[in-house]
Amino acid sequence: LAEGNAKAHGQYLAAQPVLRGLEPARDVLDNLGKKTILHAGPPIEWNRMCGPMKGAVIGAAIFEGWAEEQQEAEDLAASGAIEFSPCHHFGAVGPMAGIISPSMDLWVVENADSGNEAFSNMNEGLGKVLRFGANSEEVITRLRWMNQVHAPAFRAALKSAGGIELKPMMAQALHMGDEVHNRNAAASALFLKTVLPLLLQEAAGADLIDIVNFINGNDHFFLNISMAACKSMLDAAHGVPNSSMVTAMSRNGVDFGIRVSGAGDRWFTAPAPLVDGLYFPGYSKDDGAPDLGDSAITETAGLGGFAMAAAPAIVQFVGGSAAEALQYTEEMAGITLGSNPAFTLPPLDFIGTPAGIDVLSVVDSGIAPIINTGIAHKEAGIGQVGAGITRAPIECFAEAIKALEKELHGKA
Repeated sequence: LAEGNAKAHGQYLAAQPVLRGLEPARDVLDNLGKKTILHAGPPIEWNRMCGPMKGAVIGAAIFEGWAEEQQEAEDLAASGAIEFSPCHHFGAVGPMAGIISPSMDLWVVENADSGNEAFSNMNEGLGKVLRFGANSEEVITRLRWMNQVHAPAFRAALKSAGGIELKPMMAQALHMGDEVHNRNAAASALFLKTVLPLLLQEAAGADLIDIVNFINGNDHFFLNISMAACKSMLDAAHGVPNSSMVTAMSRNGVDFGIRVSGAGDRWFTAPAPLVDGLYFPGYSKDDGAPDLGDSAITETAGLGGFAMAAAPAIVQFVGGSAAEALQYTEEMAGITLGSNPAFTLPPLDFIGTPAGIDVLSVVDSGIAPIINTGIAHKEAGIGQVGAGITRAPIECFAEAIKALEKELHGKA
């Protein structure tokens, strides 16, 4: 495995994610069906989906014009008329429910080193939003504004810029207290600083004011861009024979799944865990859905929970202490193939973030990857009820080892 892992890890390190555009999903995702909805996590059928994901699917169907109201959309989804597929199967990622439908605009990130592309939807902000299962008229109106006003301005701005390098921006954000998963305040500010001169050339008047206020009022704005960047880096490492490096960790609110470089496109799954964290007033662990979303792609890339040493203030949001944030990062070094010198951590004397999760090291050590995450209410439409810390189920990694052993021994 050493040779395969060195190659996979090297291709991940060499990746250079560049934000190239913002385009409709139907135009950039190959073979996306006209009535296909993508979701977070490993494959799942409608009747097994958690409440927030079902709510988001209903909202997407209304947004697309496939249904006029919620019951009609629910009946349509249950009828089998809509095809469902994981975002990961299309080179895409989405936070929480992760819903992507054909008309939604997606960030297009190209790995300038090898040319592979990755995609993510736009971040709607906080509160009652589609990714947490909300599907009211307010949610649909916001999505349409994002498509009709926000996206065209960014499309033109990115075209004029020729692309925005993301790795240096993410590295700078780590030095400013982000870990680019649950804390994106610095990254969002850096992004706005970069794009504002471009937007001034492409938008004017009330539209420009609305766009800037939308970004400025959403500290999570950069999250989806960060996720696409991480996806592009990890897809560069996927498909390397005899590699035990994890290239995706994702969850759909029912199942937690991982993909491994040397195991093809198979998913290795276990039940999604509940999240231990801080809940908003009036809510408790009894209200939370099991772990949900593609955003653990950041941890898979050595960021998020793996980079909590850079963001001690995150513990005010997810719980724990600043000392524990440091400990999480140091602990993750024991289950990774190396570090990423592009992403350095000031509180740890600028060492690189631990990166390249190794399934063998996880099982041998008994140390499960740490993930910091938002918590959705288990029922659709209520939204986020907290944030916290969880760990990937070790069972996924044990199953992956069995599959790799068969590959190594030439068994079917």
